[in-house]
Amino acid sequence: MLSNELKSKINKLWDKFWSRGITNPITAIEQISYLLFMRRIDDADVLEKAKATFAEQKYKSIFKGNEECRWSHFSQLDPDTMLELVSKKAFPFIKNLNDPSQPYTRHMQNAIFIINNSALLDEAVKAIDEIFEDIKLQQDAGQQFQDTQGDVYEYLINEIGSSGKNGQFRTPRHLIQFMCELIDPDWTDKICDPACGTGGFLVGAYQHILTKYTSPEEITEDENGLKRFKKYGGDKISKQEVWDNLNEKTFFGFDVDQTMVRIGLMNLMLHGIKIPQIENTDTLSKKYDSQYQDGEYSVIMANPPFTGRIDKGGMSDKLKIEGTQSELLFLVRISKMLRPGGKAAVIIPEGVLFGGSKNQKQTREILLKDNQLEAVISLPSGAFKPYTGVKTAILIFTKVEEDSPTYHTEKVWFYELKNDGYSLDDNRRKLAENPLPLAVNAYQNRAIDTPIERTNHFYVPLAEIQENGLDLSYNRYKKFEYEEQTYEPPQKILETLFQLESEIQKDMQELKNLIG
Repeated sequence: MLSNELKSKINKLWDKFWSRGITNPITAIEQISYLLFMRRIDDADVLEKAKATFAEQKYKSIFKGNEECRWSHFSQLDPDTMLELVSKKAFPFIKNLNDPSQPYTRHMQNAIFIINNSALLDEAVKAIDEIFEDIKLQQDAGQQFQDTQGDVYEYLINEIGSSGKNGQFRTPRHLIQFMCELIDPDWTDKICDPACGTGGFLVGAYQHILTKYTSPEEITEDENGLKRFKKYGGDKISKQEVWDNLNEKTFFGFDVDQTMVRIGLMNLMLHGIKIPQIENTDTLSKKYDSQYQDGEYSVIMANPPFTGRIDKGGMSDKLKIEGTQSELLFLVRISKMLRPGGKAAVIIPEGVLFGGSKNQKQTREILLKDNQLEAVISLPSGAFKPYTGVKTAILIFTKVEEDSPTYHTEKVWFYELKNDGYSLDDNRRKLAENPLPLAVNAYQNRAIDTPIERTNHFYVPLAEIQENGLDLSYNRYKKFEYEEQTYEPPQKILETLFQLESEIQKDMQELKNLIG
């Protein structure tokens, strides 16, 4: 979460671009993102060198032979010299950090640095340095699971009134952590987000994996009560094969927005994933079908956009349902993308769980037949404020068989997360309690420690779900406790009303006497 002071500094940075003539919001956001990347890649290189020293390993700087492209170098120059160096050397340098065949370099080829005002660049560089000073204070205070570029990008979009359009908004970091704890990805997995945006889920999965392979003395508890590494994650990984896999063969993403793809690629690289695999492809399209195979991934985590309807023209004809509701189509696509034994954790609007349309029922049938639907976790309605108040849930399911004629789900575990550790208003203040570790523990021990009484978490057998039209909503099966109300006899209530009326008449008469 961004502090108010940090938000104020981001607003001032945005104002600088606006006042200097870069008034197109998307253009401004993209240019700011390039500067953020230049700043962070310098920091990341210093951190990687420190990690290598800590592990007594050799390290080759990405800036070798290009030291003048470091932020720490050009930020100290006079404005005119800095503009010359950044536009002609530093920006071309970041465009070609990876092999030309890799997604990052391919998607950056058409990127243009349009800041041609030395005063603006100088002001922006100073503003970004101030922003990163604040970020460092947050990290020093223990907020290590940091997706700052995504946070800053989200806030910029929100400030220009575009956040939440077409159902696109970032998933709060603590919910990503929570879902990683539930699904427990590892370095041997092939992990995907089919609508990845800034890459938050992929970053979360990477940091979760590093935490699993971190020495106990390097582990701390974060502000949400979840375990995270302090500074040098993954110090117990000694085999280069593991690092190579994490760098190039573990994390995959897709997004329809070219700007989002660039942001996501930069974000993953800055968190240590050297050759991220994110492509500018609509996973609901025929184009995806022609370029990618089904059954590719062992882990999928996603919060796909709730856009309502999509254009049917280029839509895949392999998705088994006839409608154009994106939340349904993404669930079907995710099911198809999973390999047998692969697991998914997906955030969906709660209407998907109980809607009575043919397509909604058919989607739930696919979840229950082609997969083992393990859990439905009801989220509080304010979890995505201030962007939307839509009530949502997390579905967790494991792929069994494509186009299965029979059900592979015997029972479903339901859980209600009454709050996520933050206030459920637009401010989303951190609360004292940390309910996420409790929910993780309940999920991990559900097979041996789930009460029969349907209060907070419980199992529901498939037969009962079928009797209810495949309704998967938590409230359908929860036991509601009704408290018996006692009331005064009617004569007593009437007597009280007459007494109140007498007092009102008396007060009105006094008021009349006062005003004449």
